[in-house]
Amino acid sequence: MKTLALYSIKGGVGKTAAAVNLSWLSSGPQSPVLLCDLDPQGASSFYFRIRASKKFTGEKFLKGSKKIIENIRATDFENLDLLPSDFSFRNLDLELSEEKKPLRKLRKNLLEVGENYRYLIFDCPPNLTLLSESVFSASDVIIVPVIPTILSMRTYDQLTGFFKANGLDTTKILAFFSMVEIKKKMHRDIVAEINGRPGFLNSMIPYSSDIEKMGIYRSPLGAVHPGSPASRAYLALWEEVRSRIGD
Repeated sequence: MKTLALYSIKGGVGKTAAAVNLSWLSSGPQSPVLLCDLDPQGASSFYFRIRASKKFTGEKFLKGSKKIIENIRATDFENLDLLPSDFSFRNLDLELSEEKKPLRKLRKNLLEVGENYRYLIFDCPPNLTLLSESVFSASDVIIVPVIPTILSMRTYDQLTGFFKANGLDTTKILAFFSMVEIKKKMHRDIVAEINGRPGFLNSMIPYSSDIEKMGIYRSPLGAVHPGSPASRAYLALWEEVRSRIGD
């Protein structure tokens, strides 16, 4: 099992769209996938038309693999399952803080669940909290979408700085440019400046109305418009991520 987290300190960078599309692209008969929606906004769950049971809460999520397994749902796509989010997940940080070993809790709970999957993918909330640190500990790779703007680059630098300050493995971080508008000079300049920088993937996701319309389709883009430039960009991104994780 490989664990991948789609994560960003900053919201609105295309994180959930990437999580949904990479989950779909990585799934197959030999590679069943579980997408874990950890964001209390539940956008990944919305895209796949799935709601969590009213009895499934953040507290139960932390109780262990049995409670997690009971609440996993099949999506409309073969070999792709979803653990839906609940709004109570907004309290996961408080509940984690009461654990004896909070940074190990998430990995421990998901080890047994992961036996049935080749890839376990987290869609994480946009913040830097105890839950985020638990995700960092549980993940083999942290995939970070970055818009080519000053503020988005700043949050990327804050993330790498946090990893260094806390003795975490910065090689886990794989960033890619998201929502790229190549007509904008700032976007062109930042992409050119970062080109070849360690930790950044070559693949870029363009700003696209097709991606915005995923909220209407409520489906991975590749399942609706497989030939679109954005769909091809997600495929290139997945292939590059897969080569980086040696899978």
